[in-house]
Amino acid sequence: MNQSHLYPRPQLERATWTSLNGPWDFALDAAAAWVAPSEVQWDMTINVPFSPETSASGIGDTSFYRACWYRRSFDAPALSAGQRLILHFGAVDTHATVWVNDQLVVHHEGGYTPFSADITCNLNAEGPQTVIVRAEDDPHNLAKPRGKQDWLLEPHSIWYPRTTGIWQTVWLEVLPAVSIDQVRWTPNLPNWEIGFEAHLGGEQREGLRLRVKLTVGTLVIADDTYTVIAGEVHRRIALSDPGIDDYRNELLWSPAQPTIIHAHLQLWAGRGQLIDEANSYTALREVRIQGDRFLLNGRPYYLRLVLDQGYWQESGITPPDDAALRRDVELVKTMGFNGVRKHQKIEDPRFLYWADMLGLLVWEEMPSAYRFTKRSVERLVREWMEVIDRDYSHPCIITWVPFNESWGVPELPNSPQQRQYIQALYSLTKTIDPTRPVIGNDGWEHVATDIIGIHDYDDNPEQINQRYYSPDVIGRLFSRERPGGRLLTLEDHPHAGQPLMLTEFGGIAFSADTETTWGYTRSESAEVFSQQYSDLLNVVRSLKVFAGFCYTQLTDTYQETNGLLYIDRTPKFPMEEITLATRGPRTPRQLQIEHEWQMRMLKFQQEQQITPPYDDELIQPTDPAG
Repeated sequence: MNQSHLYPRPQLERATWTSLNGPWDFALDAAAAWVAPSEVQWDMTINVPFSPETSASGIGDTSFYRACWYRRSFDAPALSAGQRLILHFGAVDTHATVWVNDQLVVHHEGGYTPFSADITCNLNAEGPQTVIVRAEDDPHNLAKPRGKQDWLLEPHSIWYPRTTGIWQTVWLEVLPAVSIDQVRWTPNLPNWEIGFEAHLGGEQREGLRLRVKLTVGTLVIADDTYTVIAGEVHRRIALSDPGIDDYRNELLWSPAQPTIIHAHLQLWAGRGQLIDEANSYTALREVRIQGDRFLLNGRPYYLRLVLDQGYWQESGITPPDDAALRRDVELVKTMGFNGVRKHQKIEDPRFLYWADMLGLLVWEEMPSAYRFTKRSVERLVREWMEVIDRDYSHPCIITWVPFNESWGVPELPNSPQQRQYIQALYSLTKTIDPTRPVIGNDGWEHVATDIIGIHDYDDNPEQINQRYYSPDVIGRLFSRERPGGRLLTLEDHPHAGQPLMLTEFGGIAFSADTETTWGYTRSESAEVFSQQYSDLLNVVRSLKVFAGFCYTQLTDTYQETNGLLYIDRTPKFPMEEITLATRGPRTPRQLQIEHEWQMRMLKFQQEQQITPPYDDELIQPTDPAG
């Protein structure tokens, strides 16, 4: 089945794959009493990949249950000599056990990361094949990464319905005996090169070569072939550079100009035998901190983010379809934001694909556990490493956030052990990925961070202005102020000049239902909400102490109704008012520079057949007139 436009793993894409989404036999196992497929009493049908708590699944059961079971038959594709059939799972919450034709093929723990199994040796010689999945997910366990999944029967405050079992795509892929298993891209803007890693899977073979062809539109910028050594390739690919600054700028990736570098990969054996080929992509962009500013591609860049929790009314944390993910990216950009903070959720890779393609910055945040134990540390660290491994190559991701608001480390101010945990995971993240900023614990009580994230839900714009505008604002913030009632940094970890960002604020609820909904503050009408948002954003944008902000939040999420959009993505007040308040008015000089720059970009896109950017917000060149 050729479904390349919906390929679940967009950064290593092959031409043919088979989705196993759709109807599966299903059974709830409230006490997790069944341990073998033969014990299961199949009595329901579920629509995969929607979790059984959602109405989209056809089950809609939000009660407590510790396990559930899935079963589906499928026809295996014909395999040539040496070919392998791989069974992939995008994500199963939390502990998955998988059998194929009654043979155990894989265990995996971690509700937000992918896993797979080579099932070639488990296939029947003829007839249908059967896959069975047991998903165990104790609803009361607070020592595992669970994010916003409520431990109470009914969702309350800022916690939402639970997610159990399969919630991302299940799919099959035919691979040769040896194949390209993983790729990793690292842009190096100062040296005008891209780091490339490839790891092969399957049998070990000698004499293999990997060809990497990089193109932007019809322009070939690199075409090299590398010898595979011990199943791996590690190279720095120097890009063709005519030495023209305009050319360089036109190839940079940004929210204004999301130029994608497409990669075609071919694995060759001796005597010209093509073994495997796949498509990937990367981009040339750099993010870093310099003093108290965030830099994108070497220039100060102000972040206008919105908190995005990624829920839908009927389907929970699973998008209704791929178009819903693209629409969210487009809506965020239309509203005047240049990025999102994905809050307490590791999003489907298809969202990151659209953020890459359309130009949206992403802060990726690990879903929290709520207890500090040896087991919770082991679980979170292991899964966080899998998260970074999965998403490292996406150009849209600009910041890693392993902890939020001291969740999972409740005694952080008084516990050296918990402080060391934050510091260790910060350092481990920086070790694995030194190219991106890391916020050790967003919101307050910072002990290791590249950015001081501040959560402040004061709804009075004048008080926000007074708190963050005064000449001695830095000294006061870290000595006397307590946004959220917490210290911004702990005593033995003073502010060291990092950028300050208001990473949660607003939270204004507007809903016709004022009895069962929740928000930090409340508006009584759409007109009042529009004015409150505009007044608050006008103040926040004017505060020079901040290098960016993140407004709470993009959409309503069940009972939490403080979105700028309803959960169905309808705006609560006119979209043009949201956009103007978010971005602020443009000066005539800014509009002139943007127009001139866009004309140059459009000419380049037409010459190279590059898809135009989504909107007209462009990184402005340095103005010679100042």
